[in-house]
Amino acid sequence: MDYFFGILQSVHATAQKMGISKKYTEPKLYHGGKSFDLSKRWYIYYSYQHPELKDRHGNPRMVRQPNITMKFNRRYKDKKERLMHFELVREALHDALKNGYSPYSSNFRAENKYSVEAALDFAYGLKKTSLSNSSDRDYRSRLGQFKRYLEKRAYLQRNILELDKKLVNAYLNGILKASSARNRNNTRVVLSALFAELEANDIIPRNFVASIKVLKSNPKRNKTYSLEVVDGMFNFMEEHDPILLLFIKFISYNFLRPIEVCRLRLGDINIKQKLLHVRAKNKLVKTKIIPNIVINEIHELDFSSSDHFLFTPKGTGPWESSEESRRDYFTKRFKDLKAKYNKFLKAHGKSFQLGTDYTLYSFRHTFITKLYRQLRKEYSQTETSDKLMLITGHSTLKALIAYLRDIDAELPEDYSGYLS
Repeated sequence: MDYFFGILQSVHATAQKMGISKKYTEPKLYHGGKSFDLSKRWYIYYSYQHPELKDRHGNPRMVRQPNITMKFNRRYKDKKERLMHFELVREALHDALKNGYSPYSSNFRAENKYSVEAALDFAYGLKKTSLSNSSDRDYRSRLGQFKRYLEKRAYLQRNILELDKKLVNAYLNGILKASSARNRNNTRVVLSALFAELEANDIIPRNFVASIKVLKSNPKRNKTYSLEVVDGMFNFMEEHDPILLLFIKFISYNFLRPIEVCRLRLGDINIKQKLLHVRAKNKLVKTKIIPNIVINEIHELDFSSSDHFLFTPKGTGPWESSEESRRDYFTKRFKDLKAKYNKFLKAHGKSFQLGTDYTLYSFRHTFITKLYRQLRKEYSQTETSDKLMLITGHSTLKALIAYLRDIDAELPEDYSGYLS
């Protein structure tokens, strides 16, 4: 059944000329009964006239054809998603039958008539149902750039089967030369996900993008602040920008990422139980305790408007803006304050300046490092990591250990004695 989607856009010329009579029953979908039972095996079924067998009246006999599942029962566990894919196949098969397809014709050779543009748009349409708003924008942007590249090379309206690994590799190499390995790798992830959808729906034989090598990249490193610098900055913000200071304290003491702080609404905070609920990148919603050092900062806020954001340009309130825009606002606000603080340091005869690698994210690194080193005074490395994972919100111990290694939380003792 690999060719059903290719048939969807094909026209069987011979069948059109001959005006073939209806030799089949319309394909139908068994979906587990009225309740759409996902535990049952769903399938598409239909019958077709056998070219040799006759019924008792001498007419061609309708023969039930093998059920069609396309491995969707194993692949899709969500009712809506499974139903959508089965319906796409059922409609494709129906169109093929109307255009003259016969399961008994050895001469029938279906061609995949999907253009590159149609195939990519089809894959994106399926993929977007599982994407967040920010991921969807990223996919649209990268797909749009790829399509413009193909259009310049007159590939967009060619058959999807003509698109090969060599061409995609050339495109990715162009991104590498123009920007960075990281950008190139991110584009590869998007294209591979789209081509995986094409493979899953039998539009292409295999996802060759998945076999393209991932390049080593040097991620942006956010420096850890010294505790002396943190004290100085906190004192400066307390006088010049207390809203930004509170924003940073949620990063520092609750170990949230800046975008997670931007997502917080007043209804996400339970003052009495000292809990907050936040959407994180590793799961839909996670619950974290609010330490007293933060509770003391927010206990006098008015929490009556639960849908208001905890942070806006002027404090709590409504804010009609995307979460990325809200994050970018506070990123720029911190950048402006950092410039003022650098001037302040210079005016007071301090040569130290905060560069671009000191970011909002750096506060999270700083305080996780501080907490880790404090715990290590009492506990083993394994015990410390176990305790810290509950606090930071990392989904696995492996992820936490890798993170601690990246920020150099664990440092050796003085080894001078081994060198003398």
